[in-house]
Amino acid sequence: MSESLDQPTEVPELTADEIQARVLYRDGLMLVIDKPAGLPVHRGPKGGANLESSFDALRFGLPRPPVLAHRLDRDTSGCLVLGRHRKATASLGLLFKHGRISKTYWAVVEGGPVEDEGTIDLPLGRLNAERGWWQKPDPEGQSALTRWKVLGRSFGVNLSSTARADPSPRPSPARGEGATQLTWLALEPVTGRTHQLRVHAAAQGWSIVGDNIYGNGPRFGEPRLHLHSRELVIPISRNKDPVRVTAPAPAHMHERLRACGWNGEGRETASTFTVVIIRESESG
Repeated sequence: MSESLDQPTEVPELTADEIQARVLYRDGLMLVIDKPAGLPVHRGPKGGANLESSFDALRFGLPRPPVLAHRLDRDTSGCLVLGRHRKATASLGLLFKHGRISKTYWAVVEGGPVEDEGTIDLPLGRLNAERGWWQKPDPEGQSALTRWKVLGRSFGVNLSSTARADPSPRPSPARGEGATQLTWLALEPVTGRTHQLRVHAAAQGWSIVGDNIYGNGPRFGEPRLHLHSRELVIPISRNKDPVRVTAPAPAHMHERLRACGWNGEGRETASTFTVVIIRESESG
């Protein structure tokens, strides 16, 4: 089933140069790339542009292209891990399955929590048979745990009319100078359920900007989903420190992030976005 409402793919397939420019980290075992929002990782049943079709450009001397070690929703941007050979992909799959890989997402939500940090412990289950990917809170469903922390808030900031999430977002209770219109969150999915962050945020009354399944996002056009896989910490090698990779905030989130106090990618993090290439003899 589709991950979101039936929308045409707005992002074209990446050329070899474009996908290579999105490599954030590379060694002999894995690649981490910066996935663009709006491009599905797999080819859909009706065909269309997808990320996997460009993977042949990421062989970098190996006989076969890399394969996905996990997945991101079509409309989610940011860090995506690829295994460079079968053994590495299997190891990465186990690390994801057993929660060994630390994941931090950035989101901008409508309204927001009163507190500055907390935990959402809310089991999830399938919405119905017709919407196979869609989820709902379900006390009989799979356990789902999300940690969150407020990174910034906006108080009555006016955004451009072309990028408004909703003309009358649901505000959280009054705080400080006024009701919070938008909140910038760091989200850590301790478990990895389908659409977990989106359902958990919506269930608290502060849906993610641009979410057209669980929130107020439009069926077509802007704003896109404001959910970004910001950082992964991957313990891929037993005898070395975990690999930490950070993806820059995508352009479609910049305006609302700035409204919440984000000052852009600082000098201290800018070097993170220069691809790190480890000699294959040093990895493993």
